[in-house]
Amino acid sequence: MEGARQDWWIIGSTAVALHGRDPGGIADIDVMLSVEDAERLLEPRAILPENKPPHPQFHSAWFARWDGTPVPVEFMAGFSMYEDGDWQRVTLETRQEIDLNGHRLFVPSVDELRSLFLRFGRGKDLQRAASL
Repeated sequence: MEGARQDWWIIGSTAVALHGRDPGGIADIDVMLSVEDAERLLEPRAILPENKPPHPQFHSAWFARWDGTPVPVEFMAGFSMYEDGDWQRVTLETRQEIDLNGHRLFVPSVDELRSLFLRFGRGKDLQRAASL
């Protein structure tokens, strides 16, 4: 994500682990970023958007999965969720920097991440919220 011009975050189970809590397993690394940064940073690296079947709860204007790492990375740009009968853009207010072996990673605060998991409402999200 070096060279990103707009804020980006790691969310999901990896963010829980980066906060030092037990996420109950990590299947992938979820990165939330802007469409502009996705197009500018990822497409030249052949990390291209996928045409996925619609999910009833989540949608990204630009979504790609990169399997070139030991743990796959999923990039979600223009991320929205279906809430209160309409699609709502997911926005984050907090951005906490975490240094991991000299790499700068960014996650939402514990409180905001917990709130996000509660909004998602799936069983695994509620477990992650409880671990925070």
